[in-house]
Amino acid sequence: CTQCSVENDSRMGYSPFQRGAPPERETQMEETILTAQNLKFRYDSDQPVYALDGLSTEVKRGEFVAVLGANGCGKSTLAKHFNAILLPESGKVYVEGMDTADDDKIYDIRQTVGMVFQNPDNQIVATVVEEDVAFALENLGLSLVGSEMCIRDRYRERAPHNLSGGQKQRVAIAGVVAMRPDCLILDEATAMLDPRGREQVMQTIHYLNRNMGITVVSITHYMEEAAQADRVLVMSKGHVVMEGTPKEVFSQTEKVRSLHLD
Repeated sequence: CTQCSVENDSRMGYSPFQRGAPPERETQMEETILTAQNLKFRYDSDQPVYALDGLSTEVKRGEFVAVLGANGCGKSTLAKHFNAILLPESGKVYVEGMDTADDDKIYDIRQTVGMVFQNPDNQIVATVVEEDVAFALENLGLSLVGSEMCIRDRYRERAPHNLSGGQKQRVAIAGVVAMRPDCLILDEATAMLDPRGREQVMQTIHYLNRNMGITVVSITHYMEEAAQADRVLVMSKGHVVMEGTPKEVFSQTEKVRSLHLD
């Protein structure tokens, strides 16, 4: 089993599988992996208010994109469209060119785009760390043997409920990464963690992006996390209202403040 440690994370209990060196990021980011075209969605078709109201955006392969916005702006709704948990009322969402509305492509889409939610307790299904990381692979008839997914010995037999919040969230991430997704969607995955746990999880996420070439879309309300992304999208009332590098976005102080970003 190939051991690959996460940088600056010596206290971490797992190491993702080794995928080999990713392509040069500049070349990699020339290709689009996620696309939303004039996306509209309502949770209640009898109500006039849209959670997403004609939104269009795209994410390049290998990119780290942070999505910011006040509560209710539609950012989690957008995240759930990128792996077909939700489907558009109108408009289109494409994952590596696959239409999320195509039932025949759902399996491939969900293997391409992995998702990590806010509460790791809702995503951890086994009573032992090693079994939880193996769960998705076993459902596909695969085994950890030869998968190059490694869990450090001192955590391998631990019960997830005995881990810290940050450690639990990284176990949840390991379970998703074991599926070898091309893209990882984080739906406020650090929101329930203390500052140390948040720091550890973000170190892991940046390692996956920089060293393994996994595209990352991070839904967050922490501006310090967004400041480390390649690109920032700011949403309001179902629209993308600001977009650019962290410097380009956060330099517009008055507009950022008017959108109630912390």
